[in-house]
Amino acid sequence: MKRSRTPKIAPAIQVLGLTKSFGDVKAVRGISFNVAPGECFGLLGPNGAGKSTTIKLLITLLKPDSGDAVVNGFRLTHDPTRIRASIGYVPQSLSVDGVLTGRENLIFFGKLYGLGGQDLRDQAERVLAKFDLAEAADRPVAGYSGGMIRRLEIAQSVLHRPAVVFLDEPTVGLDPTARESLWSHIRWLRREYGTTVLLTTHYMEEAESLCSRIAIMNRGSIAAIGTLPELRRKARMPRADMNRLFTHYAGGAEPTEGDFKNVRSQRRIAHRLG
Repeated sequence: MKRSRTPKIAPAIQVLGLTKSFGDVKAVRGISFNVAPGECFGLLGPNGAGKSTTIKLLITLLKPDSGDAVVNGFRLTHDPTRIRASIGYVPQSLSVDGVLTGRENLIFFGKLYGLGGQDLRDQAERVLAKFDLAEAADRPVAGYSGGMIRRLEIAQSVLHRPAVVFLDEPTVGLDPTARESLWSHIRWLRREYGTTVLLTTHYMEEAESLCSRIAIMNRGSIAAIGTLPELRRKARMPRADMNRLFTHYAGGAEPTEGDFKNVRSQRRIAHRLG
């Protein structure tokens, strides 16, 4: 009797030798990795390591010089429109309109994804409730706290129920309480919808708390990838936390992008969310 084989589950994200350069700067150097459906996958690295460039490639904002990727079953080089329709994205920079109310931001964003009518209004009410924004739904977003703004941005990104959500440093500029609150909402998202999350962050405790696997980038390449125990084993540091592991794998890296630009951008975001 032949043994039945368990069907192999396709990755939610499959990165295949992606490269991207800007002039003489090689921002991404032929990286490859997979992200399983429902996984929270962390992408870490110093400023200029290539994290944000990688995300922009995967969400089709940039075209790769070479290589390919498959997101939700769609190839980056063949089906960019379908990829965009099936993902959510929260950038580092603010993506909400402060003049509009929370509900108005959601309705506007939903229409960009082809939602409309009562279905859009009902889904907006659901995400407002789930992200603890129902009471503030009719207030202008300019009066929201930093944590509320980030929750609204994530609510926008999942309004159309995408299978994969990309979060590019979502908690930058937030105080510890707001950060913990946002973590709980990310966990709920995975638990409730089975959403796959690709997360970049500079907060090591955030990666350690949320991510089942972590890739550490260094000068456009992946220096290490695995679960926390696997990263410890590869580094021969059995009790190391993420801070020590990060320093081990990427501590000597020199950024390939301008430090001044990155610092200015992060401080601007922190000021607006504070």
